[in-house]
Amino acid sequence: MKPVLAVGLMTGTVLDGNIDLALLRTDGEEIQEFGAWKLSPYAAEIPELLASAVAAAAEWRFEGKEPAIFHETEEALTRAQSRAVTDFLKELAVEASQIAVIGFHGQTVLHRAPRNDMRGATRQLGDGELMARLTGIDVAFDFRSADIRAGGQGAPLSPAYHVALLRRLGASSNTAVLNLGGVGNITWCDGKDCIIGFDTGPANAPINDWVRRHGGGEMDRDGSFARRGTIDEERLRELLRHPYFSAPFPKSLDRNDFTSAMAEGLSVEDGAATLTAFSASAVGKALDLLPERPSRLIVCGGGRRNPALIEAIGARAQVTPILAESVGWRGDAIEAECFAFLAVRVLRGLPLSFPLTTGVKCPIAGGRLAHAKAGA
Repeated sequence: MKPVLAVGLMTGTVLDGNIDLALLRTDGEEIQEFGAWKLSPYAAEIPELLASAVAAAAEWRFEGKEPAIFHETEEALTRAQSRAVTDFLKELAVEASQIAVIGFHGQTVLHRAPRNDMRGATRQLGDGELMARLTGIDVAFDFRSADIRAGGQGAPLSPAYHVALLRRLGASSNTAVLNLGGVGNITWCDGKDCIIGFDTGPANAPINDWVRRHGGGEMDRDGSFARRGTIDEERLRELLRHPYFSAPFPKSLDRNDFTSAMAEGLSVEDGAATLTAFSASAVGKALDLLPERPSRLIVCGGGRRNPALIEAIGARAQVTPILAESVGWRGDAIEAECFAFLAVRVLRGLPLSFPLTTGVKCPIAGGRLAHAKAGA
């Protein structure tokens, strides 16, 4: 297949109020060209809806009828992201006919990894059929359900793209990719065919939720609260005894598996410092599980903008963190690029997940494809 132009969309569990958009030219195996990218803010009412849907999902827990707010939120975010795509392409003077596919991840509101004899479950809000009608472009969506049905974790899906990025750099097994979103995830490759990827633990979510709860804004901007605080080392040691950190991969998390309640009773500054140290230490625990411990991490995701967290990763994980921009990557665009890349893999029927990323028995394809013409 010749490389095609795809649009990728992503809104993370950190709920930062932005839609990430990126263009990528790819055949789903190699990256031919990085296109334009943009952060497009939601209208003011959408983040409130998303937060309410996430809260409802936490109470629902996959039991009984879905919360009514899911339908309202799904339509609102689909329409908002469809408008964002249309506006993005208009700004670039790119016709819809030039785009092979949109990779529409949707908003994760709840994710449960498999446990014992219980199959995992995942729910992303996003109506691919509606987006295809609104944009006039084929849409790949529902990326995780096939993996869950096959007994996998449903996450992470980013390793396929991270490995393509690493290979483009000619990186060795000494370098891994760390994405710091609401949850952290790592990708490591032996330079051949072995691809490992799993969630390291919490990243931005508990830190940002803690600061938000205390009226400090939407996030710990520049790590300012953490820098002014003192780490509760005893509490930190106790938190790191959680069995998740010693469990073998593949493994994955929901953003609510580790919450800001871990800092309960501390001042806002001390809580931010302790939660930041916890997220950083979790990265070190993850590195210890790899067949070969890398000495450097290329860091992407919103957490790379928190210098207190980056410094803590260097100190507590005993690794050299390198920001994505320093190797020529666009740190704010990588997750959206990833879903453009995965969307092309959906078109081609290529695997999205692998035994050592999600735990499926063999590499499997996934995603659903909504055809624009079918909905016209």
